[in-house]
Amino acid sequence: MAVITQYVVVRDGVEKMTFTSKKEADAYDKMLDIADSLIPFIEQAECGLDEATIEKLAFYFATRKDDLSSLLKGNATEKAAEPVKKAAKKAEPQ
Repeated sequence: MAVITQYVVVRDGVEKMTFTSKKEADAYDKMLDIADSLIPFIEQAECGLDEATIEKLAFYFATRKDDLSSLLKGNATEKAAEPVKKAAKKAEPQ
């Protein structure tokens, strides 16, 4: 019998993602924290977006934080124009 260590990211009692390394789990948890912080920021724009769209947008920005940071600094990169590969099955906006 094999023993497998798994790290589960849970938010509000809901399992979001399972990882085999603590480093990956911590990075995903941090990305979710960033997405949570972005939601009120995007809501302040008063663009008439519904809650689901705001959450998707916040999740997208959080998953592309390095590209977004580079763009905000005025550095347009080819990498920023590439589409995002989907992470894993359970990865979804909150």
